[in-house]
Amino acid sequence: MQLSQTEEELMQYLWKQEKAFMKDLLDAYPEPKPAPTTVATLLKRMTEKGFVDYEQMGRSRQYYPLVKKSDYFSKHVNGLIKKFFNDSASQFASFFTSETDLSASELEELKSIVEKEIERKNK
Repeated sequence: MQLSQTEEELMQYLWKQEKAFMKDLLDAYPEPKPAPTTVATLLKRMTEKGFVDYEQMGRSRQYYPLVKKSDYFSKHVNGLIKKFFNDSASQFASFFTSETDLSASELEELKSIVEKEIERKNK
């Protein structure tokens, strides 16, 4: 299951805060802020999808994510690689490094990350 763009935006605020009441989430939005009913609807849908749950505290609900940010984006990226790059990580890497405006130092950093991962997997 996937989040819509508006749900994903709200989820970003929830991941950042870890636990939040509706007011906290509304405060996190830049102006113009969405209507409270809009955020309530998004939270309800995200709860139904299994991304969010809440703890009832008196008349308020404290929401928290059920899915880790890294897990969500890992699935998302793997889906993009499968859909747009014939399930080839090397095609994705080639596209990413040639079509983005990365500096030489950023490319060196990526190279270092890849080399460390190779070492880790060869152990």
